[in-house]
Amino acid sequence: MTTTVADVSEEGTSSPYALSHLDALESEAVHIFREVAGEFERPVVLFSGGKDSIVMLHLALKAFAPAAVPFSLLHVDTGHNFPEVLEYRDRTVKKHGLRLHVASVQEYIDRGVLKERPDGTRNPLQTLPLTEKIQAERFDAVFGGGRRDEEKARAKERVFSLRDEFSQWDPRRQRPELWNLYNGRHAPGEHVRVFPLSNWTELDVWQYIAREGIDLPEIYFAHERDVFQRAGMWLTAGDWGGPKDGETVERRLVRYRTVGDMSCTGAVDSDATTLDAVITEIAASRLTERGATRADDKMSEAAMEDRKREGYF
Repeated sequence: MTTTVADVSEEGTSSPYALSHLDALESEAVHIFREVAGEFERPVVLFSGGKDSIVMLHLALKAFAPAAVPFSLLHVDTGHNFPEVLEYRDRTVKKHGLRLHVASVQEYIDRGVLKERPDGTRNPLQTLPLTEKIQAERFDAVFGGGRRDEEKARAKERVFSLRDEFSQWDPRRQRPELWNLYNGRHAPGEHVRVFPLSNWTELDVWQYIAREGIDLPEIYFAHERDVFQRAGMWLTAGDWGGPKDGETVERRLVRYRTVGDMSCTGAVDSDATTLDAVITEIAASRLTERGATRADDKMSEAAMEDRKREGYF
């Protein structure tokens, strides 16, 4: 008997038509973006200028090309963001003609609604500005760049993750997603967080960036920087509250694996100045990016889950 479509490999797959690993991940994410566009009225993409949100925007551009992306962007600005990342954010918005919403933590502090933390970090303060912006703009679907390999609380989330009228997450209300069927049904006031990169790993993200030639902020590659050590991490010196007495600033060759703000994101010693070098470094690492470089996840064993229940990303 002869085959009529394609030669079948020993594993029983039609190799000429088999998607590569990255193609399969890309296809899934594109499907998710289009599904949301068809189901929801006012979606928005969380965009920090970090690598995951950059890949997410790249996928959205692909999903709707040659038309414009039918979503605006939302950035929660802590006031302690890396200047390189803010410059990248603004340049990207202008390049693609996108609309950007900004929720400012500093504005809430100035109004007396939020108070500075003793440790200087503002990352946990992002929840209220985020949730109130979602409610004020009536966003009913919010895309986030969270991946299941990052952290155990994020591993619990479905691709479509329901939030109640207070933007809170209840793991017990998770909906089944058999056969990649997504349920976006929600009551008035509720919204759905959507995670197109759920099944990606950090290495997948970097390999996709290399394949697609995606531009990134330069802090993702090795560069010399003034840093000081706190809680086993190299933090950037700045007006946000570091260094303190006894903390010595050093000039080191470092790069960032993940980008939050300066008060909670640690750099890693690295000489990786190219995408290939970064990929080699990530492939050999035994630590997740958040486990290695995010102080906000080290506050307790359940730090991320507690924040997610309150409405965090």
